[in-house]
Amino acid sequence: MFNPLTHKVPYGASAVGQRTEFYFPLPASYGAEKVFVIARKGEREIRAELPFSHFSGDDHIYAGNLVFDEAGVWKYRFEAKTKGGTVYFGRASGGDAISGEWLPEWQMTVSKFAYKTPYWAKDGVMYQIFADRFARAGKVEFRKKHGRLHADWYDLPDIAEEGQDYRADDFFGGNAEGIKGKLSYLKSLGVTTIYLTPVFLSSSNHRYDTADYTRIDDLFGGEKSFRALVAAAAKEGMSVVLDGVFNHTGADSVYFNKFDNFDSAGAYQSKKSPYYGWYTFFDYPDDYHCWWGSTVVPTVNKSAEGYRELICGDKGVVAKWTAAGVRGWRLDVVDELPTDFTELLCAAIRRENPDCLVVGEVWEDASDKMSYGTWRPYFMGDELDGVMNYPFRRAIFDLILRGDREAFRDAVTLIAEHYPKESMDACLTLLGSHDTVRALTALSGTDAPLTKEERRDFRLSPEFYGLAVLRLKAASILQYTLPGIPCVYYGDEAGMQGFEDPLNRGTYPWGRENDDLLAHYKALGVMRARNKRALTGRLRFVEDGEITVYERISDDGADILRVWYNPCLHAVWRDIDAYDAFTGEEVGTVRIPPLSAFVSCNGGGKSDE
Repeated sequence: MFNPLTHKVPYGASAVGQRTEFYFPLPASYGAEKVFVIARKGEREIRAELPFSHFSGDDHIYAGNLVFDEAGVWKYRFEAKTKGGTVYFGRASGGDAISGEWLPEWQMTVSKFAYKTPYWAKDGVMYQIFADRFARAGKVEFRKKHGRLHADWYDLPDIAEEGQDYRADDFFGGNAEGIKGKLSYLKSLGVTTIYLTPVFLSSSNHRYDTADYTRIDDLFGGEKSFRALVAAAAKEGMSVVLDGVFNHTGADSVYFNKFDNFDSAGAYQSKKSPYYGWYTFFDYPDDYHCWWGSTVVPTVNKSAEGYRELICGDKGVVAKWTAAGVRGWRLDVVDELPTDFTELLCAAIRRENPDCLVVGEVWEDASDKMSYGTWRPYFMGDELDGVMNYPFRRAIFDLILRGDREAFRDAVTLIAEHYPKESMDACLTLLGSHDTVRALTALSGTDAPLTKEERRDFRLSPEFYGLAVLRLKAASILQYTLPGIPCVYYGDEAGMQGFEDPLNRGTYPWGRENDDLLAHYKALGVMRARNKRALTGRLRFVEDGEITVYERISDDGADILRVWYNPCLHAVWRDIDAYDAFTGEEVGTVRIPPLSAFVSCNGGGKSDE
């Protein structure tokens, strides 16, 4: 039956004015006289007949096309006129067609135009670094007004005392010089892009409460050290992506200045401040609009001309740091930003460098994302290149922890259907981030202790740790072979553990890594580099009654990578007759152990080395 990943061109979404071809297979027994594809958007409906094209085994193939003349999110279905009446077809699990009435429709995302996303980012590996916690080197001077610098790199992060707010004011001094000294390590993992959590001046260790967008935090090394890191990374073939936090600033900032730590008057101090109009006060000065009720991060009025000029102007923040060599931006809580501001921001980034990668933080399906009652047009061609692909993360965890092959296939297929391929390839495929429980801890399946202190001190037992490592190896293979850019959260490859933040933000365990996991991630980097063409190609699921199997196929069909994941508690044997994608050795029959994955290739990827 029809499946949009195999019976529709283009693969994924379409664009205004672009011919979208449909190939609808029907068993001859239906005796179909006419077949139609019907698409709708709101009250509008368009339809096209799919004439008989050819035979394929016992199926009749009906083929035709639609040309969409309006951008947005469309729905489509099929109808077959038979002697017995009209048969209706809608979307079943995994995207396959099923006959019946009142069935779900397929979604067709239609962009304003057929756009391209930066190719340089798609075939590599991204590595997310929590800036204060990865590595430190050189002289580290603590000049914060509050908080402390840990003397011991291997301390656990501070947590809030019972009944107290978490202050995020304990620091470890991770800096640009430290990262610079670890570039060879990152290169050994196959890393091609370094994604840094915020590095601008801030009072907190996470720096999502920006104090000054024009200054690199002194504790991170200042602007000179930052520029040196960007240049050194470029020499090693690595690009740097920055975290842009433009929905809110810190209350402790040059713009708001609630605590009088800056020389000029901020919005909190005076209605005559040039920044007063940047914020919304309900009862001046202490009652103001802030992000999710947190008074340390007052929300910015993104319509304020002064703020727009600061961030998006010709000499603004994104222009300054992009010109400094930054090759991409991850936009924090992008769904909190008004559409016109997001478009302005993306245009400003690309004005400085048209080949800059722009990725947004979206936790759901970004193609039909609604926020504050408004649809967000992220994939129309003039906004984001991609998003953080949390739906893939959930799909991987459903498969690994529960063996739910149907949920995995359906979730992955849904995103592949809805996203333009250019954007799907530019999304970040992740298992963890600074906002999630550590992958190893989550994959152990263990219950979290009740108190924060217990969770801070908790470490997996040898039994649970071994199971979690086994699962993480399989999950990471899925992460590296599904569409998108695999984004590794620092330390996951070393076996770091931890529940919710700040427990997932410990320091990288230099000298205390899990060597077995580390070797696995290095092998993943080599495998991905060998198979670039297949891994930037199409996705196709393969039927198997017991295990999950999918393929990645290069655009010309010459290179094929096949992924086999065994969710069973017993080993399975499969005839491969291909090559082991990790070792390059020929394989006839392979034994896939329980809860493990195997990757085969047809040998074409060897030319990518």
